[in-house]
Amino acid sequence: MIKGSCLCAAIEFTLLSQPKAITACHCRMCQKQHGAAFAVYGSVLITQLSINKGAQLLVSYNSSGTVQRQFCQKCGSSLFWSGSEHYSDWVSVALTALDEPYEVKKVKHIHRESRVCWLE
Repeated sequence: MIKGSCLCAAIEFTLLSQPKAITACHCRMCQKQHGAAFAVYGSVLITQLSINKGAQLLVSYNSSGTVQRQFCQKCGSSLFWSGSEHYSDWVSVALTALDEPYEVKKVKHIHRESRVCWLE
């Protein structure tokens, strides 16, 4: 089990399994949502994500098609996205929201065409 939370700790969650498909996304939506050059997510089955505290503070935003991005309405921390047409039973978790060290062995970089020019 891996614990995580938002910046203000009003939302706390637990991953009941190890994240899979670790991905660094360089798309413009991830850049804007995270205020960063890219966002790194790991995916778990929706049934493997437990919101332990603050579920009522999760806000959803439909960023494209069926994709819902979720964040804390109190501090704005980006936490999850779900709703992929091909992986509807999975949720992607922002790895930077994990409270415990998580060792990543392999990261797949996607949407590199949107990569910021100042990133090597």
